[in-house]
Amino acid sequence: MAKTVADQFAETLAAAGVKRIYGVVGDSLNGLTDSIRRQGKIEWVHVRHEEVAAFAAGGEAHVTGELAVCAGSCGPGNLHLINGLFDCQRSRLPVLAIAAQVPSAELGAGYFQETHPENLFKDCSHYCELVSGANQMPRVLEIAIRQAVGNRGVSVVVIPGDVALQPAVDAPLPKVTSLLPRQAVAMPARVDVDRLAALLNSDGRVTMFCGSGCEGARDEVLALADRLKAPIVHAYRGKEHVEWENPFDVGMTGLIGFSSGYYAMLDCDILLMLGTDFPYRQFYPRGAGVRIAQVDIRPEQIGRRAPVDLGVVGDVRATIESVLPLIKKTRDRTHLDRATEHYRKARKELDGLAVSKPGRKPIRPQQVAKAISDHASQDAIFTCDVGLPTVWAARYLAMNGKRRLIGSFWHGSMANAMPHAIGAQTAFPNRQVISLSGDGGFTMLMGDFLSLAQLGLPVKVVVFNNSALGFIEIEQKSSGFLDFGTGFKNPNFAAMAEACGVRGIPLEDPADVDKGIAEALAHNGPVLVDAVVSRTVLPIPPAVTAEMAKGFTLYMVKAVFNGRADDLVDLAKSNLWA
Repeated sequence: MAKTVADQFAETLAAAGVKRIYGVVGDSLNGLTDSIRRQGKIEWVHVRHEEVAAFAAGGEAHVTGELAVCAGSCGPGNLHLINGLFDCQRSRLPVLAIAAQVPSAELGAGYFQETHPENLFKDCSHYCELVSGANQMPRVLEIAIRQAVGNRGVSVVVIPGDVALQPAVDAPLPKVTSLLPRQAVAMPARVDVDRLAALLNSDGRVTMFCGSGCEGARDEVLALADRLKAPIVHAYRGKEHVEWENPFDVGMTGLIGFSSGYYAMLDCDILLMLGTDFPYRQFYPRGAGVRIAQVDIRPEQIGRRAPVDLGVVGDVRATIESVLPLIKKTRDRTHLDRATEHYRKARKELDGLAVSKPGRKPIRPQQVAKAISDHASQDAIFTCDVGLPTVWAARYLAMNGKRRLIGSFWHGSMANAMPHAIGAQTAFPNRQVISLSGDGGFTMLMGDFLSLAQLGLPVKVVVFNNSALGFIEIEQKSSGFLDFGTGFKNPNFAAMAEACGVRGIPLEDPADVDKGIAEALAHNGPVLVDAVVSRTVLPIPPAVTAEMAKGFTLYMVKAVFNGRADDLVDLAKSNLWA
């Protein structure tokens, strides 16, 4: 049998070290999927929805750091990939998407299921190209792989089904060393290192703000904090890299952060941003007296969120190694001690909220999140949905250098947690993978819950069942609106899981939380924990603004006049009880 373009495509993916493809089969993909079947080198991970395929590829890429692949058939099939691909691109994850296309002779004629993915996916990719003939292969695919790996983002290859079945041109199989370029270490310019040292040697209280760019640089970050006597505030994507065993850590800032992180950033003279593009400008220090230095490997990030006095383009670790010997000024610990003491108090208060009295229903979601952290394995992989599960994960999941935390922290998409968990568990079948799912996010892509049983993936799905789009409801109330369009009439998720062939564990009483979570995590197979939690617990941000206070007051007035005063009683019970 002569080698086809599809055969060549599959061989190139295998040469690049691709182990699996997440997708849903379809006629325009048949040539490629049949080649994968015959060659037997790459696993086809059959999910129920292409959006799940893209998120799963992102989950795999996050935990492995390697190229992951997803695929969709023509038209509606590959259109479903787009949300997950946007998440991968914004999270800087190396992912290749295969978008099958209608027969090449029909392009431009309004054919059944015809779309133009080479245009559609441009906004969420570094590289997006149509393969219009066998003579373009495998060069387009090789370029796509290099772009995804080298730029840490998405590449899309669009290929009509008939082109995949054409005889392949004669071309040598590419070498892995040419397909997978290693990330270069970006050394900062010497003049910028000197300027940064001069700034850090000047008078003033220093606070460090660390993001995902601090991955692999934890020791250097802590050494610099020790030299500067600086508290460390972390962005969400910096949590898994700098939070653990860190005597300088004072928590997060932002809407879901800690008051200690907020004040450590607001009340400083010098803010040193390290590998973060934290988007919320209202949480940066204000005033002419605060000087800001920003270190990032991407020059387009510099000054994007706050006006900076010094921008340094360079790898965080390399920059700290260069500047650390130049820091001569001796600082006292007043600023650091004040910030860390504030953090200890904030941490104690948050831990207090994770304690519930037996029999006092509904369960506080903080108790569930802390129990997950307490009982999870030392190398557990956590995924979390946006909204309230993200809040509880930020505040209660303890990192240790081995644990991983995945979420849609930049794109902010619902329904990411379980699909991310599918990718992480497929890549690491022997590690504990736990999805902190909101009931809204879980039910949005609930069809792929069936995939856990079908694929034999022992993912533990914990559903925070508050019968609402909880975070949206809180946003509405804080803005003075009556909550609207946020409620759910949920099924018994635990019973539903049992009907799907998955262990279901219901949790309704605080007395059962520790035992139920421990039982779920010890089970040898997939589990769904249906945790019925309070709908009215408020994730109070680190700073309650006058506008927010005004909004809640307005909500209370509206609730009373609309006959919903019981809402206010529930709100008070949930948030004033200790």
